[in-house]
Amino acid sequence: MSDHSKKSLTVLGLGDMGSALVRSWLADGYAVTVWNRSARPAPEGATVAATAADAIAANSLIVVCLLDDASVRATLDGIDLTGRDIVNLTTSTPAEARELSDWITSRGGRFLDGGIMAVPSMIGVAESGAYVFYSGSAHLHEVNAEALAVPAGVKYVGTDAGFAALYDIALLSAMWGMFAGAAHGFALIRAEDIAPVDFAPFMVGYQQAMAGYAYGTAAQLASGDYAEGVESNLAMMVTTNGTLLRTAAEQGVSPELLTPFMALMERRVAEGGGHESNTGVVDLLRR
Repeated sequence: MSDHSKKSLTVLGLGDMGSALVRSWLADGYAVTVWNRSARPAPEGATVAATAADAIAANSLIVVCLLDDASVRATLDGIDLTGRDIVNLTTSTPAEARELSDWITSRGGRFLDGGIMAVPSMIGVAESGAYVFYSGSAHLHEVNAEALAVPAGVKYVGTDAGFAALYDIALLSAMWGMFAGAAHGFALIRAEDIAPVDFAPFMVGYQQAMAGYAYGTAAQLASGDYAEGVESNLAMMVTTNGTLLRTAAEQGVSPELLTPFMALMERRVAEGGGHESNTGVVDLLRR
């Protein structure tokens, strides 16, 4: 068995993200043992293990970055995990992370789940803004804090193993909503003599200006007063939605990216929430 010092670790998975993680640790002076499910060139300087079991035996800190939860279980199944710190950076659901935590700890390992908020090109790049949510074993997080901080910033969100995945997926879900709005906006101007590259700065600036609304929503959810600080109430927003839909029709653009949210807004107004902000939509989704 090789050196188990804090300057060595194992990475299972050499996809784009896994390889980026390996390169960041190698650049910081770590000895990195790697293994991949299929033949793939390893980053220069890494030690390639013949099997997953060999890779896990090489170090106490094991970082897993595979395709999905099923591939993680298939890879670790039947391997002795006693005394191993398993850091799972594979995208999963909160329930999958909690079940995996129980599965690993029942076999003598410690578990920390992670949600990477970055693309591979941001990993190991100072000031890129990349960070990773971590949740699970507080002790594992503490003893490996130095190593975990090498590829990206670290945000530990608690001992519940499912929280990192929940934070990750919640933010990704919000991102898809933003992308949907951007797609609709570009579609509206597509047939006109408006250059998308000229329009983009206006879109980015407006989205950035509006992003702060999340603080207001959070405050209203905490207080329970959805009318607190409202400047444009939900009834007014619903009225404005008609103009958005008519404009889409004029421009020959499908409203399908907007109408599901608009329908929820209308339901909230029908229930008597017209004087509120759109925070009440959160409660409709929870039903």
